[in-house]
Amino acid sequence: MGKTYRQLSLEERCTIARLCETGQSYRQIAANLHRAPSTIAREISRNKASQAGYRPAYADERAWARRWRGSRLERQPDLRHAVLTRLAMGWSPEETAGRLAREKGSTVISHESIYRFIHAQIRGTKDYSWRHYLPRAKSKRGCRGRKGGSSTGHIKDRVCIGQRPKHVEARRKPGHWEADLLMFSNKRDNILVAQERVSRFTLLARLKDKKADAVRQTLENWFEKMPQELRCSLTQDNGTEFADHYKLNTALGLKTYFCKPRSPWQKGGVENMNGRLRRFLPRRLDPSTLSGQTIQDLARQINDTPRKCLGFQTPAEVFSTHLLHFKCESTFPPSRE
Repeated sequence: MGKTYRQLSLEERCTIARLCETGQSYRQIAANLHRAPSTIAREISRNKASQAGYRPAYADERAWARRWRGSRLERQPDLRHAVLTRLAMGWSPEETAGRLAREKGSTVISHESIYRFIHAQIRGTKDYSWRHYLPRAKSKRGCRGRKGGSSTGHIKDRVCIGQRPKHVEARRKPGHWEADLLMFSNKRDNILVAQERVSRFTLLARLKDKKADAVRQTLENWFEKMPQELRCSLTQDNGTEFADHYKLNTALGLKTYFCKPRSPWQKGGVENMNGRLRRFLPRRLDPSTLSGQTIQDLARQINDTPRKCLGFQTPAEVFSTHLLHFKCESTFPPSRE
């Protein structure tokens, strides 16, 4: 076991000053305080005033001023490099801290320490580029208000989310998805986002418009390659881009559900992912400048980012486990009865 050191208190420093005035030696003072003689000698030599001698209040102030109160990320360059590298990859401070703890087997640094370090750099240097290390690139902490809400419309064979099985909400069984469109300021191109609720595995595709047929065709291309057990249901908002949802049920047996009007938060998983994607796909970006390979590289990066809700495993790791499980089940040799 390593040795521990207990700092001298102000009361002990008062005792040292009083005993010094009576002419006692360092060993006598140490015996009185149950301290090592070297501790007393070091305390007096380091914290005494040049002319006034040893004064407890002055000594206490000097001892506190000498202690390092800065961030561990300032003191430890290797740890700072490891943290900033992961933040630059798009990981959140919580994901970074959690993954480091999972890799090392114990807590390395807390996410709160990372947040404080980043905001301290912004305040100290006035360099607001530090904010881009954070998921939402906010230079100040706190919530932002949101205006507006989702539109509603008449959608054929629309089934409300209230009729969705309860076990889907519990995220116990894989194969249930959420979908949404990530819109941009040019009002034309957009990104279709689909996320599996248990693994948080995410699919991305760039669309040239928001017509229902293009959205339905993209979803069908994604889901037809999966085992039936991994395409059980799809939850969407009430946008007209999802008006052809019923065709997915006919072609793939995929049940579709819709959020209540003005309640997109009911598909919270994909809404959270939209917020994460905004770091790489800001609203002012023109999606037409992005190639299909760029979009797939981004999806791969997102799926290789550890998530706290997954015990700091990555969505790709969890989803591949489910995929392998169902493939093994489907190829298991039949009984010979």
